[in-house]
Amino acid sequence: MENTITLGNNTTDETRPLNIEWKQLWSLTALYASVVIGWIAYQNYQPKLLIKFSFTEFAFLLTVAQGIILVVTPPIAGRIGDRYRFERGSRIPVISAGMSFAAMIFMAVAFTLLGNPGEIFKWVLPVLIIFWLIAMSIFTSPALSTVETFVPVEKLPRAIAVLTVVGNLLYSLEPVIVDIIDYLGAPITFITGGVIVFLSGYALKKNSMNLFNNADKKSRATFTLDTQKSEYGYILFLGIVLGIATAVLFEIFPAVMSEKLSVLFTGNSKIVSVGILIVSAILCVPFSSLVNTYGLKKSFWVSGIATMLAIAGVLLFQAPLAVLLMTAIFAIGFAALSVSSLPLAIGKANYYQKVFCVGIFFAGVELPDTIIEIIQAW
Repeated sequence: MENTITLGNNTTDETRPLNIEWKQLWSLTALYASVVIGWIAYQNYQPKLLIKFSFTEFAFLLTVAQGIILVVTPPIAGRIGDRYRFERGSRIPVISAGMSFAAMIFMAVAFTLLGNPGEIFKWVLPVLIIFWLIAMSIFTSPALSTVETFVPVEKLPRAIAVLTVVGNLLYSLEPVIVDIIDYLGAPITFITGGVIVFLSGYALKKNSMNLFNNADKKSRATFTLDTQKSEYGYILFLGIVLGIATAVLFEIFPAVMSEKLSVLFTGNSKIVSVGILIVSAILCVPFSSLVNTYGLKKSFWVSGIATMLAIAGVLLFQAPLAVLLMTAIFAIGFAALSVSSLPLAIGKANYYQKVFCVGIFFAGVELPDTIIEIIQAW
């Protein structure tokens, strides 16, 4: 018997499946993959576009604006998503609006570049970039928060592992993706990005709405409402810990590894970071089972402490073998941290503030990277 929650005349989209709803999970994974590819495209073209259109003097301001948007927008989108959950029965309208807006901005940027804008119209470009950042942030948190509606609580780490594997593998393939992007050129890249975001978002909407609205749904488990007070500070802390590990991996490790492991590795300074991503991706699925065995809280603290100690070791040690050992520990800790932090954050959220709290979590994830990028830009 399906369990739903009714508020007034509206029924929320909250039920608990007996097993992972794989069609919905793969739709969400495809949407997440499109977001990752979109970020890779943005990071590749933003500096080039600033140079091409003589906006380099605004690079710092754009970095600050980007940081503010990425930290502030997820909780705002989450608050709106929670409101729609109970007023309209689903958070899907927020996701649809966000992905449609993002697709539209992709297209607008593409046609702006195709038109080779003159002196006046080129000022549209930085405005579009800001709107693009907002659009991508609007639907990401509400979309990822839907994972709890088609995955049993005890299998959340497994679902997050699937998302992490895809994300890590895509980031590890960044050099290849960048080569493809450069080959296609900016206008075609942004057109393709808009199409991919729209189609993946539409697939998630279609599959999710079928899940929520179909009268012939499979039996779904009853569940107890999380009526405890949301632990905002703790949820933010969870995101910050994962964010520190992620920011260090992408922003600091490449230069450090290039210097300290030059005896062992030559060439691309990002090769060790790529290796960490691949190892973490491989470990995520088996670690999701271990996380269930030992518990989310214990897994988070053990992996978080191990990851922070490994970061300290990489930065402080000089011997290549010691640095390599710390790097291996980091890869293992990062995998466990990736699959335990978001499920733990969801568990610390009040039922009525789930999407908002997921937004707080992702604000915490973005905060360390924002600080590092602002310092580097300064």
